Amino acid sequence: MAEDKVRLGIIGLGAEGGMYAKFLDAEMVPNMRIGAICDILPEKKEQADAYGVPFYADYKEMIDSGEVDAVVTTVPHYLHPEMGIYALQQGIHALVEKPVGVYTKQANELIEYAASKPELKFGVFFNQRTNPLYKDLKALMDSGELGKLRHTSWIITTWWRPQPYYAQSEWRATWGGEGGGVLVNQAPHQLDLWQWICGVPKSVFAKVAYGFRRDIEVEDEVNALVDFGDGATGTFITCVHDIDGTDRLEILCDKGKIVVDGSNTVKITRLKEDEEVMSQNMGMDAVAKLFTGQLDRSELMSEETKEYGNVWGAQHCEVMRNFAAAVHGEEELLAPGADGIHGVRLANAIHLSSWTGQEVSLEDFDEDAYLAQLNERISAEGKFETRS
Repeated sequence: MAEDKVRLGIIGLGAEGGMYAKFLDAEMVPNMRIGAICDILPEKKEQADAYGVPFYADYKEMIDSGEVDAVVTTVPHYLHPEMGIYALQQGIHALVEKPVGVYTKQANELIEYAASKPELKFGVFFNQRTNPLYKDLKALMDSGELGKLRHTSWIITTWWRPQPYYAQSEWRATWGGEGGGVLVNQAPHQLDLWQWICGVPKSVFAKVAYGFRRDIEVEDEVNALVDFGDGATGTFITCVHDIDGTDRLEILCDKGKIVVDGSNTVKITRLKEDEEVMSQNMGMDAVAKLFTGQLDRSELMSEETKEYGNVWGAQHCEVMRNFAAAVHGEEELLAPGADGIHGVRLANAIHLSSWTGQEVSLEDFDEDAYLAQLNERISAEGKFETRS
């Protein structure tokens, strides 16, 4: 029944907000409906009228209206924390789009406030966590079946953006308007998934290019090396200028390896025993046969390949369904808002490492140093106010 559905207030009826409105209007989320719509553009009222819901030009008025039980913030990145905090202050559940903030100091303000309101649900819209492929990989790594992590790499360069993309809006690809480039706009899902599946790194060293192949102020190419501790390392490579992009995730462990191509095909290699034990015990005759292709690999390992389908919109609908179920006390959040700090901190640390030429700790990240560097760049742009 409609009264049992969570009434969602959509703040920002752009591409994302418009997509969520269509899903809800089509009843693709059984336990949620549109409660109201807010946008600073008055012409968006026609769309709200078509959905038969109230329209507001001020998000605070919508939150205070009594028309919504929860909100989703599909707005520029810098606005997520302030809107999330206001909603929670008024007793409204908050589902914040990624990233939860542009810089850790800002993101932590929202996370810490949400922690003081345990009766309310605070989630982050990491829809890729609902992807069966990544859910399966998370479960496999958590099981310990493949042993400890040794190395992981993710090349994700499928974000090709032409120059006119950046010319659409004055705020786009600026430090003051968007807070960064590919790390905060295109790649947050991969930064989250990488840490969700493999663990949170302890430090990072990065080489980053700013305005390398695009006329922008922010980063358009990233090469980062992370340290997970206990000898495990990882590399993260992304850019926006590869028109024939690559999406390949590799995870090497003591007893096997995972390779994901195109976020669709997964190959899992399981070793019969720990690689180090295999190394110590294998005779040179067997080694020679292995090197010349004469050894039956099935004696050493098994291989499994699986193809995953992709239903457009299903992941976004699942985030909203899970969030509504959490509001009703029926499920735990798949993507709690507090998890959003990991991706923000790693992106900030990658920037800071590239700016200073130093390895940057994630365990005691200096958020004041990052904010000072960010504000220097905002000031140099001369278009936006600095941040605090």
